[in-house]
Amino acid sequence: MMDFPDPQQSPRPASASAREPIVELTDVHLHLASASGEVNILRGLDLSVAAGETVGIVGPSGSGKSTMMMVIAGLERPTSGSVRVAGNDLRQLDEDALALFRRRSVGIVFQAFHLVPTMSAVENVAVPLEFARIPDAFDRARASLNTVGLGDRLAHYPAQLSGGEQQRVAIARAFATEPALLLADEPTGNLDGETGARIIDILFERAERLGTTLLLITHDMAIAGRCSRVVQLRDGRITGSGDSRP
Repeated sequence: MMDFPDPQQSPRPASASAREPIVELTDVHLHLASASGEVNILRGLDLSVAAGETVGIVGPSGSGKSTMMMVIAGLERPTSGSVRVAGNDLRQLDEDALALFRRRSVGIVFQAFHLVPTMSAVENVAVPLEFARIPDAFDRARASLNTVGLGDRLAHYPAQLSGGEQQRVAIARAFATEPALLLADEPTGNLDGETGARIIDILFERAERLGTTLLLITHDMAIAGRCSRVVQLRDGRITGSGDSRP
């Protein structure tokens, strides 16, 4: 079992502290209304992530892990607190500006793939590039699919691909813009062990090759242990943060 020291007493690794943070959460709260009253999802999160770090996010179901990812991606607005990502103060951006921010700076990989069923693999990767007005979108999409071993599946539709292949398309799509930050929410949750291990290898390989910061939500402590740092959430609070490596 991995120990999680008090976050207020845990120094960041020296290599991380020397770099400019790409993610900076300060006293972030998120409250949502419900039939039984207000629900506190996030309760004062403070988190700093340096460019190039790999951070595993762990904690029980309902602890706020996915909500924190949504806040970092600008897909959920906090009730209060400061959210700065890749030099952007997200609370100051309108919806159009947030969409542009995500296209330029953030890649996202979900557990459920989120591929468009009526589009081929290469179209699923190319269309977001076209929306971002990136030149040679289909050439870049083909190249990105080649990097995840799907050069022979370009014309296949999601229903013609295995679960592992669909997740590789999702990874190719997320990395195609060479984002500064990659958010992965339980990317192996719908896959068998062997396929999941291959997906994790690809995520780490692509992040290292491109110098992308990786935030990875996982229930698997062995996967979290591959990250340079592990952050633990419970009941909407960060209860531990520290270097995962000896």
